Amino acid sequence: MKPINVSEYEVLAQQKIEPGAWDYYQGGSDDEVTLRANRTAFERIRLRPRVLVNVETISMQTSVLGTPIAMPIMVAPTSSHCVAYPEGECATTRGTGAAGSLMIASCVSTRTLEEIAEEAQKTACPLWFQLYVFNDIQITEGLVRRAEQAGYRALVLTVDTPRLGKRERDLRNNVIIPPAPHRAANFAAGHPVFRPILTWETLAWLRGITHLPLLIKGVLTAEDALLAVQHGVDGIIVSNHGGRQLDGALASIEALPEVAEAVEGRCEIYVDGGIRRGTDVLKALALGARAVFIGRPTLWGLAVNGSEGVRDVLEILHAELELAMALSGRPTLASIDRSLVKLPSMAVL
Repeated sequence: MKPINVSEYEVLAQQKIEPGAWDYYQGGSDDEVTLRANRTAFERIRLRPRVLVNVETISMQTSVLGTPIAMPIMVAPTSSHCVAYPEGECATTRGTGAAGSLMIASCVSTRTLEEIAEEAQKTACPLWFQLYVFNDIQITEGLVRRAEQAGYRALVLTVDTPRLGKRERDLRNNVIIPPAPHRAANFAAGHPVFRPILTWETLAWLRGITHLPLLIKGVLTAEDALLAVQHGVDGIIVSNHGGRQLDGALASIEALPEVAEAVEGRCEIYVDGGIRRGTDVLKALALGARAVFIGRPTLWGLAVNGSEGVRDVLEILHAELELAMALSGRPTLASIDRSLVKLPSMAVL
């Protein structure tokens, strides 16, 4: 039977992926407290539906940095798609485009950024490019130039990895990145070394070498959101790296309200982490996100049925969001606001 929700794709995907690679995809850092919190935080948020609203027609079309998409649900950057499916990121791109959405390609993908862009042209899938900064600054600049040339529409700088988190599942399995036998396809000489220290001046440097819009991924506080706005970013992705970096950090959805309040509409806000249902998307939109990104569910769909699985995961969430909007009395994205949600009371320490 075809999966009827995202969690059923997860069960099927585990049967198709080698155990060490499965742990690489699924795992978090240390005790995986933040990994679990990304889900449980959504469950604690309650919806306040309105009634007697005309919801005969539900509209979910939106735009991100001026690019129109069919739904406020996009594909987050994740590495090593060829571990899940032979065509890797090319199949993911094809499925994303077929669903009318946008994908961020990881710079440590297992298909080259040019191959991904070529596939994207076939399905009119808009692409952003996720960027790490490497010790050899020429490697980083080269990636930026290649992304510009290939038609990527924005750069997404990941800012929460001054060091990699202690991912104990990977240590037990002796997993390298990307898991063998695959390689980071964008680098001819093997995976380069991350630059350990990034500062706000890094944004100024990037601004100086590219015309592309710039987003930063990995913000969890109002303080950093304000600094990002002051440094002229075009967008912020509220993210804790899928629970793979600092364990015990805020769940992304917990951090979203303070980031959105600090920014006050001066740049676009997105969120990732733990989104598994259309109601999760609805809650994120109510708390200030323009759209959301999904990571692991995309990989589950890819592993189960290639590009069609990716498309189906996105379309499941699309259908669930449509139903949730109707049942909440919110027929348009513009009608979704903070009054829709009731947040849990903070425990007194």
